[in-house]
Order: sequence, then C-alpha cells, then structure tokens
Amino acid sequence: MSEQPEDAIPGLSEEVMYDAAPQPKPVMRKKFRPFRFLGLCVLGFFVFSTLSVAIHRFAPVPVTILMVERLAQGNGLDHRWVPASQISDNLKAAVIASEDAKFCTHDGFDYDAIRKAEAYNATHKKKRGASTISQQTAKNVFLWPSRSWVRKGFEVWYTFLIEHMWSKDRIMEVYLNSIEMGPGVYGAEAGSQYWFGHSAKTLSPAEAAKLAAILPKPLSWKARGGKRSGRIQSRARVVDRQGLDVCAAD
Repeated sequence: MSEQPEDAIPGLSEEVMYDAAPQPKPVMRKKFRPFRFLGLCVLGFFVFSTLSVAIHRFAPVPVTILMVERLAQGNGLDHRWVPASQISDNLKAAVIASEDAKFCTHDGFDYDAIRKAEAYNATHKKKRGASTISQQTAKNVFLWPSRSWVRKGFEVWYTFLIEHMWSKDRIMEVYLNSIEMGPGVYGAEAGSQYWFGHSAKTLSPAEAAKLAAILPKPLSWKARGGKRSGRIQSRARVVDRQGLDVCAAD
C-alpha cells in the first residue's frame, strides 16, 4: 500500500486533492443602451403626462410652477378655485375677445394667427405671439414659464392632450382659475376680489374687460380701465352677439 502525503484527506484521491481551486465566474456587466434608455424616458413622459391631464379633467389645479416661482420672489399667493358656473359669462366673453376669438372652433392652435405672427416677427424686433387659450392653459398648468423651444414642444403636446381629453368648457374653467391677475393673485375669483372687492360671478362687462386687459402684463398693468379695456369690451359684445363663446358660456 502506497504512502499518502501528510496533508492527505482520507477518502479523496490525490488528483482531487491537488486540483486547482475553481475560479469565480466573471461578472457580466450590462451594456448601456442609450436608445433603450431614451425610449423608456419617452414612454414614462407619455404615461405621466396623460395621467396628469386625465386627473385634472375632474380635479382642481391646486398650484402651478409659476405660483411657486412668484411666491419665492415674495409676491404672495392668493388662489381661489371656483367652478365655471361661479364665473361671470362676461369674463369668458372678454378673454375670448382679447386672447382667442376662435377658441370654440379651433383644435388648440390658431394656424392663421401663427402665420401672421411669423410674418410680423420676421420684420419687427418686438415679437408678437399667437398662443391660444388652450396653449396658455397647457403652459400655465403643466409647464414652467420661461420661453424656450423645449418648453414650446412640451406645450404643443399638452395642448393636444387637453383638447382631446377635456371639453372646451373645462379648458376655460381651468384657464380662468389659473391665470395671473396681479402680484400673487391667480384666477378669476381672487382677481375679482383683489381689483373690485366682489365675486367673479358678479363681474360686469366693464370689469371683465378690465381684467382681460391686464393679462399680458399682470404684474405691472392695473385693472383701472383705459383704451385697451374699452376695445376689449366692444369686442366682447361682438363675441356674445355672434355666439363665439357658446362653448364656454353657461
């Protein structure tokens, strides 16, 4: 019987005892796939944006990015959500007259106004916008206020969503509850109380025109009347007479 080494383990052959130790399997790192990552980001945004628009088809908008930004700047925050039935039809006619005469008939975009704005901006330093009430609602509720092509792209998408998922009456309701109407003042109810001391339900045609007149520059313009509000009031009468506000009026 042959002698075994001193470190031999009974029951194991010499070949087994002195085989090399098994090497650990190399860890396989997953390769980064940029197109797959981009696709997941696009899918995530699609799901998030669709769900957020679906929720606000029924739920009030409690706060917007602009409200938070203005609050950080020290402007305060007065935002009082009221249903569309508690907002005067005079104000609905006034904002249609001043901001978007084709609100009830377009699909979210006024293509004639866009073409005219492009032609005007090509020859003038002071730029003219062509945003509809639907576009302004998309921007005010879901996006940030600064101007950029990226934000404009998102604005187009959100406008498409709200035009297809909300009624025109709902778009007007959200718009009138979210727009800035003074330093730290947001929505028709807060604006009416701030400037005239009474509810948005009882706004007169003249008061409604004064509120609509300050929308382009709500931090610096005052709802005190003037030529602009007079023109808006005249146009609002045309809007009412021709039924251009039929999709939003109660």
